[in-house]
Amino acid sequence: MAGKDLKKPVGPIKPTRPGLHIATKTTEAKAPTLVPRWGGGQTEAQSNPSPRQVRPAKPATTVVNAGLASERARARMVERLIRQGIRNQKVLEAMRVVPRHAFVDEALASRAYEDSALPIGHQQTISQPYVVARVIELALSLLSGPPRALRALEVGGGCGYQAAVMSYCFEKVISVERIKAIAELARVNLRPLRRSNLRFVHGDGFVAASSDGPFDVILCSAGMPSAPTELLMQLAVGGVLVAPLGEPEQYLVGIQRVDHDDFRSQQFDMVRYVPVLRGIE
Repeated sequence: MAGKDLKKPVGPIKPTRPGLHIATKTTEAKAPTLVPRWGGGQTEAQSNPSPRQVRPAKPATTVVNAGLASERARARMVERLIRQGIRNQKVLEAMRVVPRHAFVDEALASRAYEDSALPIGHQQTISQPYVVARVIELALSLLSGPPRALRALEVGGGCGYQAAVMSYCFEKVISVERIKAIAELARVNLRPLRRSNLRFVHGDGFVAASSDGPFDVILCSAGMPSAPTELLMQLAVGGVLVAPLGEPEQYLVGIQRVDHDDFRSQQFDMVRYVPVLRGIE
């Protein structure tokens, strides 16, 4: 997914259900552009072996060094996110904890902490670290109402990385992925983290988790021309949906539910997501 700063509004949000009122507000994005960079990223520095060393390192030492290297890489990633404008400490700590390299193919692990979208198969990608941090931070900043245990829904779970980060930011997370093979991959990726507050589901994200609502936060990982009414009606009052909306240009849009049929929206960064698809594969 790529994008750039907000330049102009996409127009009014038009839900399909009559009677819903959505007031639109344009917000000038302050964060850097969302531009994936393929290649050229900085990888972990490896110490050169001594010329006298003729035996390979012990496996245990290699594993420890790899773990320390990934921790350092995540720390540098978080420093970059701060420079890019991410400020929410809960989001930054979640990005620091979740091992992104565990969610990509082993051949791409050395690039896991670049600010790049990387392929995960089936023409899908794992989002840039900045995009993940940005949408979660936006959702947290737009919530209203009294403090409460937050229930979150992710539509388009992919390989599970964003769901893992969300599980450190919200008390309950349900993530839905429509492609069975990717959903199975996500479950494998997530298993070592043992996040008891996270449930990953194979299904149509618009309806698969409807019985688990209402949700305080709904995040969509695919583009759509207008606000999806099925998802708006799953929002709790005071809750927020963040989704890439509009065509041909897309913008991250945050929609708050202020009353039963009253919604308010704000437009942020220009982005480019893959189009939403219905049904399951």
